[in-house]
Amino acid sequence: MKTLPRLLLLLTLAAGALRAAEDKSIAAARAADDERIAATLAADPARLAAIFSDELRYAHSSGKVDTKTSYVQALTSHNTVYESFKYQERTFKAAGPGVVLMTGRVVIHASNAGQKVVNDLNFLAVWREEAGAWRFLAWQSCKNPAPAEPKP
Repeated sequence: MKTLPRLLLLLTLAAGALRAAEDKSIAAARAADDERIAATLAADPARLAAIFSDELRYAHSSGKVDTKTSYVQALTSHNTVYESFKYQERTFKAAGPGVVLMTGRVVIHASNAGQKVVNDLNFLAVWREEAGAWRFLAWQSCKNPAPAEPKP
């Protein structure tokens, strides 16, 4: 009978340690996303290269897909210029050791080839810990429909 209380104690300690590790991963991914936004707004090639995974897959709401190389090129050539990111919702969830999912809704103001664009998007992003640093691995988004016109 002495084994059951010990087992429960060990399980409680293990669950607490797992939760602490998840909380630490989520905090690190949140900080990394803040850096990703800052690096994107600055179009800073060194910061972008540091935060994006070499395996980045960035699927735009238009259906276009970028790699790390093509996305950094688009940002640093100023063909696409991001002006602001306004999260309406941003949620982080640990998916496993070293992987955090980020979901939510964001309104992005940008210009593409000189034309102003406002995108209201729902998104799923993946952050992965790589060699001790959190890297942006994937992005997938879709546009929210425009609000319906009121009926007369």
